Amino acid sequence: MSVELIGYTDRFSAAPGETVRFMVSTDLSNYETTLVRLIHGDENPDGPGFKEEVVASDISGSRRGRKQIARSGSYVVVDDHTSLDRLQSFTLQAWIFSTAPERSETQGILSKRSAQGSGFCLALGPDGDLSLSVGGSEACAAERIRTGRALRAREWYFVAAAFDAAANKVSLYQLPLSNWPSDDSSVALEGPASVQETPRDGGPLLMAAAGEGGEHTGRFAAQGLFNGKIDGPRIFSRALEEEEIMRLKSGVPPTEVAAADLVGAWDFAAAASSARVIDVGPNALHGLAVNMPARAVTGHNWTATEFDFKHAPQQYGAIYFHDDDLEDARWEADFDLVVPQGLPSGVYAARLTGEGQEDRIPFIVRPPHATATAPILYLIPTMTYVAYANDRMDASQEHFATLPEEQLKRDPRDLYLADHPEFAMSFYDRHSDGSGCTYSSMLRPIPNLRPQYRHLLTTTPRLLGEDLYLIDWLDEKGFAYEVETDHDLHSDGGELLAKYKVVVTGTHPEYWTSPMLTALEAYLEGGGRLMYLGGNGFYWVTSVDEERPHIAEIRRGISGTRAWNSEPGECYHSTTGELGGLWRHRGKTPNRLTGIGFTAQGWGDPAPGYTRKPGSLDPRAAFIFDGVAPDETIGDFGLNFGGAAGDEIDRVDFGLGSPPHTLVLATSGPHGPSILPVIEDYLQMNADLMTNPSATVYADMTYFETPNHGAVFSVGSICWCGSLSHNNYDNNVSRVTENVLQAFANADELPPPAGE
Repeated sequence: MSVELIGYTDRFSAAPGETVRFMVSTDLSNYETTLVRLIHGDENPDGPGFKEEVVASDISGSRRGRKQIARSGSYVVVDDHTSLDRLQSFTLQAWIFSTAPERSETQGILSKRSAQGSGFCLALGPDGDLSLSVGGSEACAAERIRTGRALRAREWYFVAAAFDAAANKVSLYQLPLSNWPSDDSSVALEGPASVQETPRDGGPLLMAAAGEGGEHTGRFAAQGLFNGKIDGPRIFSRALEEEEIMRLKSGVPPTEVAAADLVGAWDFAAAASSARVIDVGPNALHGLAVNMPARAVTGHNWTATEFDFKHAPQQYGAIYFHDDDLEDARWEADFDLVVPQGLPSGVYAARLTGEGQEDRIPFIVRPPHATATAPILYLIPTMTYVAYANDRMDASQEHFATLPEEQLKRDPRDLYLADHPEFAMSFYDRHSDGSGCTYSSMLRPIPNLRPQYRHLLTTTPRLLGEDLYLIDWLDEKGFAYEVETDHDLHSDGGELLAKYKVVVTGTHPEYWTSPMLTALEAYLEGGGRLMYLGGNGFYWVTSVDEERPHIAEIRRGISGTRAWNSEPGECYHSTTGELGGLWRHRGKTPNRLTGIGFTAQGWGDPAPGYTRKPGSLDPRAAFIFDGVAPDETIGDFGLNFGGAAGDEIDRVDFGLGSPPHTLVLATSGPHGPSILPVIEDYLQMNADLMTNPSATVYADMTYFETPNHGAVFSVGSICWCGSLSHNNYDNNVSRVTENVLQAFANADELPPPAGE
C-alpha cells in the first residue's frame, strides 16, 4: 500500500478575511504545504495540460505529519445518569428491524458499560439471535443468555430482556410482528443468570452499538454496530412480568404499564431533523445521534396510509442505523489559512507534497461579501460535488452493465478509496446492508474531488476537473469573473446573484436545493442572464441540514433515472420535511428554467457534435453565431469522448415547460448505442423503444429571452466545456461561448423576441 497523504477542509468556500481549516492525515514525518490557484486539471496531451499557479501565503512551509483516523458507523449515545447507575434489576425493550442479522459479530441494541467494564448489553449475537449479557469484565462478553434462533432479515421484531438481580433470573423475548404459524424465530424464554455484581456507574448508554472503543478510542468511537432500524427503546428499573411485557408489545404506553419504574422512553420521531434524540420519560435522558443515521423513516407500526412523516409522526418512530455512516471524520486541524485581502476570487487548493506523494485539497475563494468587481459569476456546483463525494460505483457492476471490463479504468484515488471504507460513500452508493445512501458530508477526505481525478465512467475528468475547463478558458479569453458555490447561493439567496449581469453554471449542476432554485428564478425574472454550460442540471431535490450545513440529503423516491429506490413511506427529507425525488415531479422542471431537461446518458461511444437548426438563423440568435458558418458541425472534437455532446445530455420538451419562444439553435447526433434515454420519459416499455432507443437521445442548444432584458443560453451537455481548448482555443465551441458571454456580460439589451 502506498504512503498516505490526504486531507480535507472545514468549508468549500471563504471570502477574504475568513479562515479555512485543513485537516491532514499522512504516514510521512514531514510534508510541505503550498497555496496554489487551480486553472486546468486535465493532463490529456491533446489539451493544454495541467495548470496551476503558486500563490504566496502564510501556509507555505514544512509541517509535521501525523496519522488521523475516521470512525464510521452510526449510533446513539446518552450520557451517564444516576437513574442508570442505580439499576440493579431492569427491563430493556425495543422494536428492531435488522437488515443484516447474521454478521458474524455482535450488534448492540441497548448497552451500558461502567468504567470498570461491567454492565449490560442487549444485542444480536454473531448468529443473528437475540442475547443479553450482564455483569462481567466487558459489556456483551459476560454472563450471556441467548435465544439460539436467528431473526429473519428485514422484519420487525419486538425484543425485550428482563433481569431480576435478586432471583438471578433473565427473561428474553424475541417476537416477530408478523405472527406466522410455526415461526421458529419467535422465542420467549426464562433462565438462570450467575451474575456476581452489576455496577453501572461511569459509562454512557448506547443504542445501536455494543460498547465504546473497539479498535479506536474516544467519544465518537463505538464497536458492535447495529444495521437496521430501532424503534421505541425503553428501560425500566425492575424486571417486568410477562403480562406487562406483552402489554408493551400490544402498544400500551409504558406509563400505563409501569410508570413508577420507567427510567427512559425515547421518541425517535421527535426532533427528526436534528442530531438530538428525545427521551419522553421522567429523567429526560436525551441523547445524541452520532454519524447521521437516517431519520424520518417508517416504524414498526406504519400503516401505509400516510406517507409524510410530519402528518403521522407516531408511525415514524424509528432511526435507521448503518455501520458505515459518517457525518464528520472529526480530524483535528493541522493548519489554517486566513484568506488574504485582495486575493482574486477563484478555485484554489492547499498542495501537499512529501517523499513523492502529493495531494491538492481544493476550496473556493469568494469575492468580498456584498461586492462584485466583475459582471460574470461562475457558480461552482458544490452540491453535486457532495452528491458524488467518494462514489464507489465501481464496487458494483450494476451501473456499468453495458461497459466491458477493459474500459473500467480506475483512477489511483479510487483504489485508495477502496482501501478506506470508513470515508463513507456518495448518493450513488448503497450501505453495507444494501440500502441507499441518503446523506453525504463534506467533512471527510474526498479523494475524487481533485483536479486531476479521472472518473471511471468517462476516463476523463468529471466535476471539479471538468469545471476547471471553464476556468482555464475564461482566463485565456481575458474575461473578468468571480466564483461562488452552490452552498454560498443556498445560504445567501438572491442577493448573491443580483450583483452580476450573467451567471454561468458548471458542467453538471444536477443537485439543487429549494432556496437555490428560488434565488435563480427571481434572478431571471429580474432581468438576469444565465448560461447553462452543462448537462443533467437542476434535476434532484436536495436539502441541507440547517444545524449541520456540511450535510446534504436526498431521497431518490421511486421514479427517475436513479441508483436506488427510496423505501415506501420514506420519500420526504428528514432535514427539511420536503418531498424528495425529481424537481420535475415537484412541478419545477429544468425545462422551465433553462429550456431543456435531462434526456439521455451513456459512456461507451464517442460524443458527436451539433448540427445547426433553423432557429440558429433567426435574427434573435445572430449574435450567437457570429463567425460560425451555417454548415459547420459545432463541437465534433473535445477532450471528453471526442466531442461536445456526450456523457449526460438535455433536450427541449415544450410539454415539460420549455418556454414557447425557445429557439432550438442546434441538435447533436447521431449518438451510439450506449447512450440511452432516461426512464422518466417513458410510461412503459415497448418494441419501438427497444429497437429505436435514440428517438429522444440528442442534446439541444437553445436560447430564449426572459423579462427585463434577461436571457438564457443552454448547451445541454456535460462534455461542452471539454471542447473549449481545442485548436488552441480557436474553434466554434469557443466562439459560440465567447459570443454569448460577451453579449450577456456587456450588452444592456439583447435582440428582442419576435413580435416586439
